[in-house]
Amino acid sequence: MGLWMYYLCSNVLGLLKLLQFLTLSCSPFLEATVFPSSVPHVKASYSFGRTFLGLDKCNACIGTSICKKFFKEEIRFDNWLASHLKLPPNYFPSYSGNYTDDAKSWRLVEISRLTTKYQHDQADKRICASLSKTKTCSIERVLRKTERFQKWLKAKRLTPDLVQGLPSPMLRCPSQRLLDRIVRRYAEVPDAGSIYMGHLTDRDKLRLLYTLSVNTHPILLQIFPEAEGWPFPKYLGSCGRLIVTAGTRPLKEFYSSPPEVAADLAFQLLSIVNSMRNNDMNYFFYFVHVDAGTFGIFNNGLLFIRDASTLGIIDKQEGLQMTDGQQEYKDIFSCLASDCQSAFPNCNSVREKQSLVMVCQELLPKLLKGKFLQPVQEKIDRFLRLCADSFRADQEVSDAAGKLIELLKSLQSCDSHFAYRYPDCKYSDKY
Repeated sequence: MGLWMYYLCSNVLGLLKLLQFLTLSCSPFLEATVFPSSVPHVKASYSFGRTFLGLDKCNACIGTSICKKFFKEEIRFDNWLASHLKLPPNYFPSYSGNYTDDAKSWRLVEISRLTTKYQHDQADKRICASLSKTKTCSIERVLRKTERFQKWLKAKRLTPDLVQGLPSPMLRCPSQRLLDRIVRRYAEVPDAGSIYMGHLTDRDKLRLLYTLSVNTHPILLQIFPEAEGWPFPKYLGSCGRLIVTAGTRPLKEFYSSPPEVAADLAFQLLSIVNSMRNNDMNYFFYFVHVDAGTFGIFNNGLLFIRDASTLGIIDKQEGLQMTDGQQEYKDIFSCLASDCQSAFPNCNSVREKQSLVMVCQELLPKLLKGKFLQPVQEKIDRFLRLCADSFRADQEVSDAAGKLIELLKSLQSCDSHFAYRYPDCKYSDKY
């Protein structure tokens, strides 16, 4: 028995030494292995830092509603799903990622900042300099001492005077109805639903004011949700100074698309702009700027407004409720997204044709030029020239856009490639 046990133990020890050798020999190769984004279930851990997320700046931040998802690894960065799971560079304004609720099925999301890391840092320095004259300070403490925030603390309702001078186009012409909608649908608190701010803590108020001051994109997604038919991606939540929304591909990736795809996207784009000018809620949405990243496309081919930061809103039901003098009021909250020197057009200068002219000048030519046979291309080019002419009357621009929409609609086909309207189109006279 003793001899048998001796041989057994010797063999076991030999196996253990062999395993130890293989582990040491293979570890460099294992560490270098990169797992593609198609397998986001790989088990490993992010070394999330408060600084990367912006949690170290709270409550001068957006919120914390989705932080648990980050720390439970239920949100992962698409291009950094490696075995070591290093975080991506913090100077990117946005990142592609994957999101799950059950650790089995994953969907594409976009993880983005309200502004660039550099602009955030510059704004933080301005905050410190505004009171303490130093480059570093407790940002939250400085903001809490401001006259504006002290008014917010005492206020029971968000009124136009509390947002006067904030740089966002959305708040240049605010109505009480719009501000009530912001408070009632603010998604960073669990018990929203009231137009009064009694359910908001001091911390919640500072986060809401900070977000409205830097970039109203996440607020627009919350108060005009995709589930109600608005052309915005779904808002999933925030963590520090990052927000998470449903993922889309930017329009610029489709500039070289085939004619049938280009016609479909152009039709959707013009239809969205028209619906934002005329809708059942009596809000007039207008762009102050558009570029290749303003619009995005979901996997099913549906086009959405990907970046709502340049959208202004005029309440056609209640009209203008703020004077130009109030609009020009400025304090530190007016300077968190700009250098305080930026000039903004007053509400009375906004024209009905404004958004149509922009998309006809900047986006549609890149989608539609040289894609079609004559005489279709000739008609498209003529309508585009009329629609893009800022010197024409509002009605002329609107008429040209309407004719272009009708032409593009006639070019749409009922095809499974356009999943957002297939197979419904098989049973409709529209196609």
